[in-house]
Amino acid sequence: MSAILRRSASAAQNASRSRLFTSSVVARKDLVQDLYLKEIKAYKAPQQAKDAHVGVVKSYSLPPAPKAPGLPSDVASELAAYDASEPTIASTQAPKSTMNEENVSGADAFLNFLEQDLPKPEAHHH
Repeated sequence: MSAILRRSASAAQNASRSRLFTSSVVARKDLVQDLYLKEIKAYKAPQQAKDAHVGVVKSYSLPPAPKAPGLPSDVASELAAYDASEPTIASTQAPKSTMNEENVSGADAFLNFLEQDLPKPEAHHH
């Protein structure tokens, strides 16, 4: 029985030695955070004057009402002048296109490109 007591006593001593350092974190108060929160809670916004918006906000005014369009007084003479005028015809000349292989563009050029033979690869002799 004494062997059991010796073992339990040595185990208690080992346990007390290892308990000198605790693994739990000690809760500390954050002084800076406490001061910050206290100052925020104590802050009072300054009172603004009732006419503080003057000079910052423009006053609104309605735009002027539009006027109704008026008809010309001599519609008949303007219509007669329009009927008497000759229409101007734009000169439409067909562009001269030569069907050379060098000047072909668009779909014809693409089709001609596709119809060309592929160049034969040259054999390299080393």
